Amino acid sequence: MHQDLNNQGSRQIIRGLSLVLCFWLLSTLCVHAAETPPNIVLIVSDDQGYQDLGCFGSQEVITPHLDRLAKEGARLTNFYVTWPACTPSRGSLLTGRYPQRNGVYDMIRNEAPDYGYKYKPEEYEVTFERIGGMDVREKLLPLLLKQAGYVSGIYGKWDLGVHKRFLPLGRGFDDFYGFSNTGIDYFTHERYGVPSMFRDNQPTEEDKGTYCTYLFQREAIHFLKENHQKPFFLYLPFNAPHGASSLDPRIRGGAQAPEKYKKMYPHLKDTLVTKKKTGRYEYRETSKGPVIKQGVSPSKRRLEYVASITCMDDAIGEVLDLLDEYQIADNTIVVFFSDNGGGGGSDNSPLKGKKGMMFEGGIRVPCLVRYPKKIKPGTVNEGLLTSLELVPTFLNETGIPLPEDIVFDGYDMLPTLMGQTDSPRKEMYWQRRADKAARVGNWKWVESAKGNGLFDLSKDVSEKHDLSQTHPRKLQEMKAQFANWKKEMAESDPRGPFRDF
Repeated sequence: MHQDLNNQGSRQIIRGLSLVLCFWLLSTLCVHAAETPPNIVLIVSDDQGYQDLGCFGSQEVITPHLDRLAKEGARLTNFYVTWPACTPSRGSLLTGRYPQRNGVYDMIRNEAPDYGYKYKPEEYEVTFERIGGMDVREKLLPLLLKQAGYVSGIYGKWDLGVHKRFLPLGRGFDDFYGFSNTGIDYFTHERYGVPSMFRDNQPTEEDKGTYCTYLFQREAIHFLKENHQKPFFLYLPFNAPHGASSLDPRIRGGAQAPEKYKKMYPHLKDTLVTKKKTGRYEYRETSKGPVIKQGVSPSKRRLEYVASITCMDDAIGEVLDLLDEYQIADNTIVVFFSDNGGGGGSDNSPLKGKKGMMFEGGIRVPCLVRYPKKIKPGTVNEGLLTSLELVPTFLNETGIPLPEDIVFDGYDMLPTLMGQTDSPRKEMYWQRRADKAARVGNWKWVESAKGNGLFDLSKDVSEKHDLSQTHPRKLQEMKAQFANWKKEMAESDPRGPFRDF
């Protein structure tokens, strides 16, 4: 009898200890789940027009997956990049710093092929396109994320240097498959006849002949399958719908797309005309035929352009579906935008200008952000925001302190996207060689080879009405603030490759 009581007491103690252990394990798991930092998926298109998505007003371009992203997150209608062309824009989104501060404030490319010249291999090796790159002292986002245990992969367009010290693995990424230069042929992966695809630090031609969007899609999916159980940063910078960089002028006149996607646009004609433009090695397509709703004539340039976007959209759809499958979508920040304004074949309506210009069409881009945990679905944010906000936003949300030895030019934009505060950004500045622009509040000033003017964007987003004569004091204020910004940039810690120090 005494023995039975002892056994019963022992069982009760064990049962009690088991319950305590279970409660401890559950509470530990809950705390761990609450502390799990968000995953980050950053998707960047190349030269995509402001209106070249269904969710931004296009009645022509087929983008169901990007439209879904807009419905499930926020559409940013007042979002800017830091430069009207590729390389400096991409440098800023990964550093959170103005191009003039991080050192990459112009293109790292060669221009001789524009005139039909093909470099010899030994000649190409010592050109600036081959030897230039972002200053190695700059700390890029994937390196900063490492302190929180993130694994990072990039699949697509790099554009910040070709030498090993400049390539992604030297800047904090753990995996890289893509091309190093600013543009390639979508099928051969060559830039002006030079193979340009890399697997990590090694050049590769293993997939030559396969459409590059399919390759970046394949690599991104593999990365997610391998790393979805840990914090990850997936950077997916497509080259679509950038024009192909090929010495064949019939190809380099526009983007390239698979036949499957071109057939989705039967109103556009897949034809060429071989009329050479004076002084440059390229051809223009015909503009014959009826005008469609957006006012863009049905031509091969537009066909290849929009079809490449739809192909990219399908690749993005597979990424979104996989996040759902792994049940990690709620804890994943997905950001999409174009690296600059639309180029050839694009529709930047209602904005003025295009890629390369300081008008809105060159620097204001479509942007989507989805973060179900904190951003309400279907919201539209009209606040002044920029790509400089990305790095501070990601670091704050992942619990990583901003390094005190780095001057960041952006802000955490998550409270703005959550509707808690107005955008902390009140001004933004741009410079491309002699072209200058500034935005302060709703006022915009442009001084460039393509045109000048002072505009009130709250009433004139298309920059049709120059107010320089009627508001001379405001014009002087804008120029003075731009001069102050230039002084700040000049006094910052100097960075290569362009600056003299």
